[in-house]
Amino acid sequence: MKKVMVCGCGAQGSTICRKLDQEPNIEEVICADHDFLRAESVSRLMKKGKPVKVDASNLDEIIKAAQGCELLVNVMPLDFGPNMLKAAMELGCCYQDLSACENIPECMDVNEYDRWLAGIRYMYDEYGKVFKKNDTTAIIGTGSAPGLMCVLARKCVNELDTCDTLNMMVYEGVEAKRFLPFWWSTDVALADMQEDAYALEDGKLIRTEPFSRKIYRSWPEYDMKPVMLCEHAHDEPVYVAFNSKEYFKGCRNAYFKYGGVGIRFAEPLYRAGLLSRKEEEVDGVEIMPRDVILKHLPMAPKDPEEIRKIIEEGVVSDDGAFVIEAYGKKDSKDVMVELHLSAPGLVESYQKAAMTGEMYLTGQGAFMYTKLFVNDMITQKGLISSDMLNDKQVEQYLKWMEELGITYDIQIKEGILPEDLKG
Repeated sequence: MKKVMVCGCGAQGSTICRKLDQEPNIEEVICADHDFLRAESVSRLMKKGKPVKVDASNLDEIIKAAQGCELLVNVMPLDFGPNMLKAAMELGCCYQDLSACENIPECMDVNEYDRWLAGIRYMYDEYGKVFKKNDTTAIIGTGSAPGLMCVLARKCVNELDTCDTLNMMVYEGVEAKRFLPFWWSTDVALADMQEDAYALEDGKLIRTEPFSRKIYRSWPEYDMKPVMLCEHAHDEPVYVAFNSKEYFKGCRNAYFKYGGVGIRFAEPLYRAGLLSRKEEEVDGVEIMPRDVILKHLPMAPKDPEEIRKIIEEGVVSDDGAFVIEAYGKKDSKDVMVELHLSAPGLVESYQKAAMTGEMYLTGQGAFMYTKLFVNDMITQKGLISSDMLNDKQVEQYLKWMEELGITYDIQIKEGILPEDLKG
């Protein structure tokens, strides 16, 4: 019987807690949060949950709360990652992170613009050695994107002999009458919206401006009407760059494009400078513009009763798209592998599991990595990212997702070369 601690009891963390509660080989789930009431509200929905107040900026608190745990799951903003990783290494337990932490202490001498990238490389190489020595595993980037997106990208690339270009796209179309611009962490959402994005071009990682290089796609999900997607800060192109040869058949170009409700809300704020993290003086008071915006945004709903009320108040739209294009060679022919994911929306997710659509996809997408851990199916040792599962693990992950009604359709189209994704 296993004991797991989940740190961060928001929309996604609470989903992982509730799913762990259903696993037969789980003895206890420690639901940890800096807000005890939030941890307690999740535990009340569980049989094996134990609420604990933990300040993740305090390493000793994490270690004390996680005593006896085989796995530590981090569902908090990137700033808490270094402490969470260090706690897992000191405890000698496995580690899962929905993100990839920033401000790794050993990389603080790197200029701020390149620090996150240097941190990922350092985690692979140096923290990986510690996890290997402990005979344990750490996996980073394990939500829906990155996470499920990385598994599906691997599935696409496996259809090719060689891969030239990967284009990974998410279009968010869920909108309620209640003001809810984001269905996941508002802190994480705004951080991603204001960061320069990464793209892999001609084998080199480059930085691109948020909301730039717009492209348009016409998909069956939107009755073939064009939708707009743009550059957005995400992990996937970075993972492809680091792991191109071993896991992506030599891919030299990789993009993450995002569109929909959140983009339409955030782009004007970005253009006005209101997502900036730099303090400025306003009428004699020093403020950080992003903090003002953040203070006025509602948290993502996670409580079943609250979700029910939101649906009853009215849903404006309940759709979306999750699409991958992989361009390359198959039997010496130019081909494009196009994958479309199908998943329950807001209303159906609530009917199935008393969750939002975001929780159903991202929270459960994350949980499938947790499920691999707690069922002893993770055989790698060290620190890996979510794209580095072996083929057997990929297939098991996708089988579990299919059991939840999360499926995909793949089409292979011959004679198609990569489109211009620079916008």
